[in-house]
This record gives sequence, structure tokens and C-alpha cells, in this order.
Amino acid sequence: MKSLRTIAMVTIASAAFVAVAHEGHDHNKSGPVRMEQKPWGIAGKAGEARRTIELRMSDAMRFSPDRIEVKQGEVVKFVVRNSGKMLHEIVIGTRKDLDEHADLMMKFPNMEHDEPYMAHVKPGTTAELVWNFNRPGEFDFACLIAGHYQAGMVGKIRVVASSQALTSPENSPPARVRSVTEMTEGEVRKVDIENKKITLKHGEIKNLDMPAMTMVFQVKNPSILDKVKAGDKIRFRAVNENGKLTVTEVQAAK
Repeated sequence: MKSLRTIAMVTIASAAFVAVAHEGHDHNKSGPVRMEQKPWGIAGKAGEARRTIELRMSDAMRFSPDRIEVKQGEVVKFVVRNSGKMLHEIVIGTRKDLDEHADLMMKFPNMEHDEPYMAHVKPGTTAELVWNFNRPGEFDFACLIAGHYQAGMVGKIRVVASSQALTSPENSPPARVRSVTEMTEGEVRKVDIENKKITLKHGEIKNLDMPAMTMVFQVKNPSILDKVKAGDKIRFRAVNENGKLTVTEVQAAK
């Protein structure tokens, strides 16, 4: 019976072979972008992007950050940096689609694919991907090179329904996610103008899956802090912005 060490070495060697075979194919965009609506959005144009998110890949088989939140209708430019010595890629999709794609990559390591929701990044280089998240929901991104996906090289994207999002029928958010735009009741405990922070004792923040507690938040716009003081009863909206809990709007409680 083979030892666990031997099995692990065989698995790593197989993944390395697949990656080398895969390296000959260019997944970066080489022609007109396909404007095809997907459950997780549609290809965006670079000139429409109002937000840039830098993603880093490493040979530890991880993305950083691996949790991202955007608003419905937001066009995002991803700058994807491969800091490792191995080939990596990013593919956005549903978990089901990524699982199926990963299975195909294991069976056919030489398969070629070129879609606007993926980028293929050689060691030490950078690639860009522009995507319009015009549908709300929970989606995934991953490196589907054989062995990398299986090692846990995955991340999550949460697209939050927004009152400013597109309102066509195909983009209307389902009823179950409309609540994420609700405001939260809170009390101001501290205002830190110098560091652009506010401490709030608050109720449940549904869109963050956060229970009632007292937390320190960044503020999106420093002018928010000019309108409040310790002891004020307020209603507010907060989001996870690149890993930072950020208050984007404040109103006086009714």
C-alpha cells in the first residue's frame, strides 16, 4: 500500500505536468469580447469601470483577497497579479459551472478556452479582467488548472442588489436579496475624525451577516462624521469594502 507521502508526491507531479501542458494556451483576450449574458453578469468595457480591485495569486494556491463584495450594476476592473513561479488563472462563475469546468480540465488538460470572465496569468506577470456584475447573488472565482482548484484556490464574490442598479426585468433581484439594502438601527458611541472612523452599537446587519454588537467602522465619505456625535441614534448602511467594514450612508433615526 502506498504511503500518504508517495500519493501526495504523485498528485503534485501530475498537477505540475498538467500546468506545463496548459501553459501553451493563451486565455487572455485576443479578439472581440463576447457580450454574452451569464448568471454572474456580462463582459464589461474598460472605459466603463469605475472601480479597480487588485487580486494576487500565489503558489500557496490562494487568492488575496478571497472575498469580494460589489453592487449590482457595478463594472469592475480586476488587476490580477501572479506573484508565484507557477502558472495560475482566474475564472468567475457559479460553483456548479466551476466544478464542471474543473472536471473537464482534469480530463482534457490541453483544452483551450477564452472567455471574458477568465484571465490566464503567467508567473511574475499581470493580467486584467473587466466584468459587469449586473445580476445580484453569490458567485465564485477560482484557478481551474488541474490540482490548483482541488487544493482550494477559490474565492467568493457577493453582488448586492442596489437601488441604483439596472432595473430591467432580467436584472431585477429576487425578493430574497432585496433586504440587503435595508438600513440598520444604531447608536453612535465614538467619532474619530482624524482616522475617519465611527464606533457604533448596532442591531443585526443583514447584508454582512453580522449580529448585533458594537463595532468600529471606516466611513466612505469623511463628511459623514460632521453630521453625528456620540449618543446620536441613527440609521446607517454598511458594506464590506475590500475587507474593511465601511459605513456608506447615515440618517437620523426616526
